[in-house]
Amino acid sequence: MYTDEEKKEIAQRYRVLLRVWKNRKNDEEATMVRKAFDLAVEAHSGMRRRSKEPYVYHPLEVATICAKDMRLDATSIVCALLHDVVEDTDITIEEIEHKFNPRVAMIIGGLTKIQGILDDGQRSIQAEYFKRMILALAEDMRVILIKLADRLHNMRTLNHMPRDKQLKIASETLVLYAPLAYRIGLYNIKTELEDLSLKYTEPDIYEFIFNQLEKSKIDRDRFINLFIYPVKNILSKYEISYLIHVRLKSVYSIWQKMQKQNINFEDVYDIFAVRIILDSPPETERLDCWKVYSLITEIYKPKHDRIRDWISIPKSNGYEALHTTVMSHLGKWVEIQIRSKRMHEIAESGYASHHFYKNVTDEVSAIDSWLTKIKEQFQSTENDALDFLDDFKLDLYSEEIYTFTPKGDMKKLPIGATALDFAYSIHTEIGNHSLGAKVNLSLVPLKQVLKSGDQVEIITSKKQKPQSEWLDFVTTTRAKNYIKEGIKEEKRLFYEDGKKKLEKYFTSLQIEFNKNSLKKFQEYVGITSKIDFYYSVAKGKIGLDDLKACCQKPEKSQWFNSLNLFSKNKTENKTQGINIAEKIRNKPEEVILGDKTNLDYIEAPCCNPIPGDDIIGLITPSKPIMVHRVNCKKAINEMSNFGNRIVKAKWNKQETILFLAGIEFRSIDKMGFIFRISDIISNKYNLKIRSFHLDSSNEVSEGKIMLYVHDTKNLNDLINDLKKIKEIKKISRMNPV
Repeated sequence: MYTDEEKKEIAQRYRVLLRVWKNRKNDEEATMVRKAFDLAVEAHSGMRRRSKEPYVYHPLEVATICAKDMRLDATSIVCALLHDVVEDTDITIEEIEHKFNPRVAMIIGGLTKIQGILDDGQRSIQAEYFKRMILALAEDMRVILIKLADRLHNMRTLNHMPRDKQLKIASETLVLYAPLAYRIGLYNIKTELEDLSLKYTEPDIYEFIFNQLEKSKIDRDRFINLFIYPVKNILSKYEISYLIHVRLKSVYSIWQKMQKQNINFEDVYDIFAVRIILDSPPETERLDCWKVYSLITEIYKPKHDRIRDWISIPKSNGYEALHTTVMSHLGKWVEIQIRSKRMHEIAESGYASHHFYKNVTDEVSAIDSWLTKIKEQFQSTENDALDFLDDFKLDLYSEEIYTFTPKGDMKKLPIGATALDFAYSIHTEIGNHSLGAKVNLSLVPLKQVLKSGDQVEIITSKKQKPQSEWLDFVTTTRAKNYIKEGIKEEKRLFYEDGKKKLEKYFTSLQIEFNKNSLKKFQEYVGITSKIDFYYSVAKGKIGLDDLKACCQKPEKSQWFNSLNLFSKNKTENKTQGINIAEKIRNKPEEVILGDKTNLDYIEAPCCNPIPGDDIIGLITPSKPIMVHRVNCKKAINEMSNFGNRIVKAKWNKQETILFLAGIEFRSIDKMGFIFRISDIISNKYNLKIRSFHLDSSNEVSEGKIMLYVHDTKNLNDLINDLKKIKEIKKISRMNPV
């Protein structure tokens, strides 16, 4: 099924894989990899990617990323080569186990998408798959490492996919996979995933920043050479063995900084960082890093609030380095990163390098500790997949503080963690029986938010039990899971009482007490959990009146509607959401939105899309289409969970209604200034202002205006006219919230 040219290309890519695979131990491993390669080539023969290339190119590239960028072992290479065979061919997990071993089968099973799960409006297929993958991660880290390599190659070839698929995959990557790569310590992969995601969610912004970096390259190189010249001299003078690399800030990081600080590209001072890598043995590397810091600050004055010591206390992903920002002789701030060769390789290769150096440093890997924590946190798999995913995201995104027990043991917690989070970090029983805490010897409530350096003592009582209100102020996944489990255990005590009570209600109304009728009643009262349902019955929160209402008000009852579903014409009962979902499955070009259509839609208030914006529609059964701008953070998060509900959309070109949009500006506050703005908006453009908010301080004003416009051209023309007012120093459309 392959042409002669393709056979040569496949052989060439396999040779590249073997060449970059540095940690091969013996011929037996090479034989196993060759066996996997032959099976992948045979299994995927006749299969093509959207680019029309042979599908087997993909697993070969994934395996190469695992070998080269992650320094993974033979088992990982085998699993990377075979990661799609169970999902896409007739080969089964059992056959994989027979041909190789149970570990290979387990990893590939964790990488295989779940079949047969339908999007019923409540569950997310993506969340279900991600949940299973994370649970497999807790058993073997290689599951997620191979998945990251798979996602990286898919992102590199995303240009061949249709627009709606690009948005789904890019959003999922930005929300889940890039933070996961960061958490594992794979900085290079994290950076590339973020940049590629931005390329598809914000193509114009990506292109602008990329071009600006190219334009400024000559001036930047000249500045760097002048800056590092005295650094090289002083390091050579003291006979320090070193390498100097210059790390350019990623396009995505620059955009994030521009947004967060509301600045232009030219105002981002840390476009690059100077990285000094020392050839130091493990026993002296910390001392050598501080020595280099001392020598550099003899040349350049440091910015004291920009010193980051991740040597004494490494990040949770294992990252170690000493960062400082210094003032150059040309009046510009420059970030310097000082690290040893060992620290550098861990930062580049993440998890694999931790294990490579573990025997040398004799330390427990931070990532191993994180894996242990995942096993503890997610050992209960009863959580809904979306709740599970939300909890996991907390661990991915959290920055850290450092707290201490009364005996001086350090506990790392996310920013915003409370005394109760601290209690659960020590032991489940301490958390479950917590009454209060002493922080730095002062008595505080359990909801007290902790700061770095706090010393915490937990006060307990055997009579205390987990409370539902605790969930409102804990931040760690561990604490949330154990509180939920504790509350659930308490509710289980009422399970049988509630069941018997409910059975009597059903009998009194002469309704059969069976699985179907119970399910319908649960739907009516809106409680999906059986434990919560029977607990509410036992406590009297759900009673005979609710059951009567469910039976006697059929026009409002989901139960009645479902029982009578087949007595009506099916097409009359289908909601618009279901109709549109069917259209999506049939791969429509797009859905047209506007006053000439009969589609029910809502412009999302989080981003206020208007005609001219690049938009998508998100479908929820029984609800109108929610229209978002493609760069809306809320939409990106929704697409990462429900990518199969995205519909391509565009506005009706004959649209005549007005849409809400916002502009923000910074200006010098002078007499008559507000009048001139209002005059242009109301009289020249004949637009209606919904709100005008202005804050003034020392003659400097910051303003936000919400107004109704026709489309993006109308809004951009207005902004260009307002720029001509000399008092306005900066003005732009408001970014999506």
